[in-house]
Order: sequence, then C-alpha cells, then structure tokens
Amino acid sequence: MKDNQKSKQSLSRRKYVTAVGAAAASVGIAGCSANETSSQGGSTSSSEGGSTLEIQHWWTAGGDGKAMSALLSRFNEMHSEIEIQENPVSGAGGQNLHSVIQDRTLNGNPPSTWQDWPGANLQPYVEADALKDLGEDVWTDDLRDAYLPGVKTAARAGNPDNPLISVPLNVHRLNNLFYNIEVFEEAGVDPSNMETPSDLVDAMATIESETDAAGMGQETSSAQGTLQLWAVTLMSEAGVETYEKFRNGETDGIEDDVRGALETVAEYKNHYTDDAGSINQDEAGFKVANGKAACMHQGDWQAGNFGTIDDFAYKEDWDHMPFPGTDGYYQLVLDGFVHPVPNPSPEATTEFLKFVGTVEAQELFNPPKGSIPPRTDVPQDSFTEFQQKEMEQFSNSEAQPLTMAHGLGVPPSVRSSIIDVMSRFTSGYDVESAQQELVNAVSEV
Repeated sequence: MKDNQKSKQSLSRRKYVTAVGAAAASVGIAGCSANETSSQGGSTSSSEGGSTLEIQHWWTAGGDGKAMSALLSRFNEMHSEIEIQENPVSGAGGQNLHSVIQDRTLNGNPPSTWQDWPGANLQPYVEADALKDLGEDVWTDDLRDAYLPGVKTAARAGNPDNPLISVPLNVHRLNNLFYNIEVFEEAGVDPSNMETPSDLVDAMATIESETDAAGMGQETSSAQGTLQLWAVTLMSEAGVETYEKFRNGETDGIEDDVRGALETVAEYKNHYTDDAGSINQDEAGFKVANGKAACMHQGDWQAGNFGTIDDFAYKEDWDHMPFPGTDGYYQLVLDGFVHPVPNPSPEATTEFLKFVGTVEAQELFNPPKGSIPPRTDVPQDSFTEFQQKEMEQFSNSEAQPLTMAHGLGVPPSVRSSIIDVMSRFTSGYDVESAQQELVNAVSEV
C-alpha cells in the first residue's frame, strides 16, 4: 500500500484533474450542498470499533431511491452492529458526487464506500493505489462464476490486467432502439427488417413520407447523446472488435470506420425533430410517445420513462429492439461500489461489498431501479416482462462492451475530450475534423 502523499500526487496528475475537475467546475462542484459540507468537515465514519459505514451515492429519488432504501434496509437487518451513515450527493448525472469523492480522496478522507461507474472511470484511483484489491476478500469463486466477462472487465477498471476493485450491482443496456408501434405500422415499416444503420435511415425516410412523424427523437443540446449515438453506430457498422480497438486507442487501420459512423450520424440528423437542439433526452422520449417521432436510441432506463406515461403500454404502444446491427451485443452501463484506501471502516465496508454481490441484494435492488442484475443466476420472478427479456438477452449475449459515454470504456480525461469533439461536431457536422479529433482524443488512453 502506498502512503497517502503518493495517492495525492498520483490523483493530482493533469489527465485526472483536467477531466474530473473540469466536469466538477461545470456543475459548480456541488460546493454549497449540505451533503458535501458534512462529508468534508470531519467524517464520523470512524466511530468506535469502526462500525459506522458511510455510504455516498446519487440515488435519491423515484425508483432509484426505493432501490437503495431496500438494499440498505436489508443490510441493516443482517448487520445491526453496523451503523449506516447514508450521505447522498444527487444531481448532474453523478458529476456532483464524482467531484465530492475526488476532493475527499485527495484529502485522505474518503467515505467507507461510494457508488460509481466501474470501468475506466476508476482507472485514476487504481493508478493512485486508492482502491483495495477485492480479489480475495469479496470476489469468491461463486461471484466470479456468476458474472459475465464484460462485467468482470469493468470491475477491473476496464483493463483485464487490473485487480478486481469494484462490485457491480446493476446493469443497464445502452444499445437499444425504442419505437412507437402505431407510427411504424401506419408507415408500413417492419422494424425487424432493420438490420443496419443504413436500413434505419431508409426506414425513417419512409416514415416521414407516409406519416406526420419525424424519424427520430434525439436531443443535440448536450453532446453526450450524440456520443452515445455515434458509438453505437460505430459498433453496428464496424463490429465490436473495432469498437474495442477505438476505445483502447488502437486507431491504426480503423480511421475509415470512425469516419463512416460520423457520416451516418450526419444522415440521422436529417430525421430529428425540428427542436432537437433545445430539448433534453426525456423530452425526446415524449416525442416518441406522442407520435411526433417514430423512434429513439437510448439506454433501457427509457422503459421506465415510458412507464410513467398514461395509455402508453409496452408491446401495445411501444416496443424496443437492439440497435440495428448490434444484436448479440449488450453495451454496458453499470453501477457498483468500491473499497477506498484509507478506509474509516474497512471491516464494515467488506461486509457491505460482499452483500452487494449476492443474489439477494441484486434481487432486491434491481426491480425498483429498472435495471437488471449483473449476476446471471438471479431468479426472474420479481422482475417486469421488459426486464426479464433484458435478462435473457444479457445472459445470452456474445459480447458486453463498455460504454464510452458513461465513463466505463475510457478514462475521465478521454471521455471529456470526446464529448468536446461531439459538441463541436453537432455545431456543423464537419466529419473530417471530427474524425481526426476523435482519433487524437483516444490516443491519450
């Protein structure tokens, strides 16, 4: 174990502070939140006997909050000797919490554990020796057998050569296409015939000629949505191996694939709703629900959003499919928990991480969250029809690539760079410039 000064120096390197610090600045670093004040002003986690478990997360509302409450309530029943100090930091899609954790870690005062995206997002902490290797205490043979290869790669901070430093708790799939059944039927388009992004473009053109709907509900007010769309198109057109080469910075020989996916996204934009630049992704989903757009690309949390809309039922009014060309791939968005070093309650943290990896914990947490378990041996009975379909496709998937848009596939500095590229791209759709900038950005990996 390196000393705390070494951790500070490593975590302070330019590539980490530039990415995470810049993201923090863009959301105000949560500097005025009561949660952050309490967490940085002398943690109470190291109570007598180290039996206070301080947990930081961003799951505070709706199904997220219900899922976390169920998880912690059961853990408390099992371990009444451990006091749980829940210290959530909500907002900004997790960036507020990322900022708080970075600051606390730099100051040698991390919580007992925190929610985070596994994968390359955690690579700076691994390089700083700021996270414990869980391979012996937590990752039993049973746990290893229950997780698919892509999830275990994520638990190693996106690199199979790293130790296991995270325990994934839930899985979301990003490579989905959601669509309005009535709009497709009115246009006479069979979604099962869409096997490539080019087929999708043709289908949207037909829909626009036969109905009043736009082809795609998509927001361009933020760059992340376009990054998601470009990345899934790259994977669809060029295959998962090319996608993996790109995210790992191995760009020699795939420049044309990068360019081709950008050209396809430039075609997609001709089929967006007219207000794409002023709406967010939730509002884009409502466009699909009210028939103003035919389809949309989004993570499977969109199913939960559709579930809040009256008279818009699964398989009656809307359905979904793998994004054309990605059948057999399960592009991962994960959440998990880690064991920081130093740790105010190491034994309690280990017990919590062991619990997170169990069938019971994942069966409690994922149904209200709207996600599925990363374990492939969790019974399906308590899950919705939509989730059961996702669980089957996940278990049978041939590859589980890590998403770049959500920080699993690339380190924070690279993610920040490619989001900046996409922001410039959507301002003018200059394919040649964006292609070179993307190649340059991932060369930082």
